[in-house]
Amino acid sequence: MIIMSVDVGAARTGVAVSDSGEGFAFPKGVITEYNREKLLAKLCDKAKELSAQMIVVGYPKNMDGSEGYKAQECAEVAENLRKMTGLPVELWDERCTTVSAHTFLNITDTRGKKRKQIIDAVAATIILEDFLKSRKN
Repeated sequence: MIIMSVDVGAARTGVAVSDSGEGFAFPKGVITEYNREKLLAKLCDKAKELSAQMIVVGYPKNMDGSEGYKAQECAEVAENLRKMTGLPVELWDERCTTVSAHTFLNITDTRGKKRKQIIDAVAATIILEDFLKSRKN
């Protein structure tokens, strides 16, 4: 099954996709959009373009497990994607994925504008990798 993951941000939203065997996750870019309705339309188009059969949306819980404003916003995005695409959509705990993405980019010495352009796609890839690992267990 091809699974697309989404790391929702205020301005930039990262996208990643799995292979059909669910073994690997690949970054597929960043959508820069402030308007929520336009973002949803672009995500639906991206899901169609990637032949996604499922969507995973990063769910940024607080470190204590509680849900803040951002988590509620991501839950709304997930519900809208479910309605608009007709695909199954799951929320996935993304605590620390952005920190992991920054660590990865530090290791690869990715800096400046390039870093800013890809950090959200890297975070979406980490979200998807975690989700794929959980499906294997």
